Amino acid sequence: MSLKKASIIIIIILLIDQISKIYVKTHFVIGEDVTVFSWFKIAFVENDGMAWGTKLSDFFTFISDKSAKLILTLFRIFAVTGIGFWLVDVVKKKRSKTLIFAIAIIFAGALGNILDSVFYGILFSDSHMEVATFLPEEGGYAGVFYGDVVDMLHFPIWSGQLPEWLPFVGGKTFSFFDPVFNVADVAISTGIGILIVFNRKAFKEEETKTELPDLESHNNLV
Repeated sequence: MSLKKASIIIIIILLIDQISKIYVKTHFVIGEDVTVFSWFKIAFVENDGMAWGTKLSDFFTFISDKSAKLILTLFRIFAVTGIGFWLVDVVKKKRSKTLIFAIAIIFAGALGNILDSVFYGILFSDSHMEVATFLPEEGGYAGVFYGDVVDMLHFPIWSGQLPEWLPFVGGKTFSFFDPVFNVADVAISTGIGILIVFNRKAFKEEETKTELPDLESHNNLV
């Protein structure tokens, strides 16, 4: 796969991700949801931390929430830069299409969430109790690097009471699937899943190249 094709995939994912986020941000207030199907809702929430709203300050209590947010955003920028270099490298070395595709969608997802963290704070007004406006005259709800990631995809597939006979959790109310996420998260998860499930196929060409010296040595011996 060429870098041009990989770039097209990245742009498509970024467009879908950002359009969906901007639409929700400018049409919903935080906590508002719309039922599309019984098992799927558009539910607007904002995440100022990591997965499931976890923050660095939850683990390191000596770090303030603001500092934790900045560290997380800078780490995301560092990580996506590394993924970008990795993508260019595997394209130049003509690795498998599976590997290039997986890295491309991971890069697109990571970049999509970084755009929220870096720019949304200065581009939009606050979404609490009112619908946010784009480029408000009074300024955004946060500074550069302090924006929150917009999430909206919610799949409450099942909820109910667990059987009493189950150890530890029997009789408790359980719901699947509680997390709310976005298109960028889907891209990242899908890319990682491809690398795990199709690991041998993704890294096939790298394995082949490592075997070539052994084959050449064998031919010389013969």
